[in-house]
Amino acid sequence: MSKILRLLAYKFLSPNNYAKLIGVKFGANCKLRTKYFGTEPYLIEIGDDVQTSTNVYFINHDGGVGVLRNLYKDLKKIDLIKKIVIGNNVFIGFNVTILLGTKIGDNVIIGAGSVVRGELKSNSVYAGVPAKYICSLDDYKEKNDSFFLNTFSIEPVKKEKILKEVFLESSH
Repeated sequence: MSKILRLLAYKFLSPNNYAKLIGVKFGANCKLRTKYFGTEPYLIEIGDDVQTSTNVYFINHDGGVGVLRNLYKDLKKIDLIKKIVIGNNVFIGFNVTILLGTKIGDNVIIGAGSVVRGELKSNSVYAGVPAKYICSLDDYKEKNDSFFLNTFSIEPVKKEKILKEVFLESSH
């Protein structure tokens, strides 16, 4: 695809349609809210029911090898490229960077601002720089159970009313 066509697609297509166009493989019910899929988007595999926040970066190419290319004649033409594989039912928070070779299991939450590399085990919560195991999904549910609100997918006006009742009027 020419640079101009890719730029137009980047600007005008939804993140899911853009990802599909450039070769990202992803499953059913995905809600991608990013368009940063690196230089080899066709090496990214995403399972079903995955959601990303905005400003999520997928990086499957390590530019640091440029230093080696400059030092060693036999490495002048090397690249360091690896696949990124994400399981099913994963949430990736705002401003997360996923590095080359990363494998994320099923049922994983990744906190905002994390830098992810290596293998993230299923049924877990990770966060940080670098991303580290925080707790199991069961622990996450238990810790937050008293804070859950039944406001998902309700009309914005109704949601605002509920949130004001909970957060503003209770603070008096």
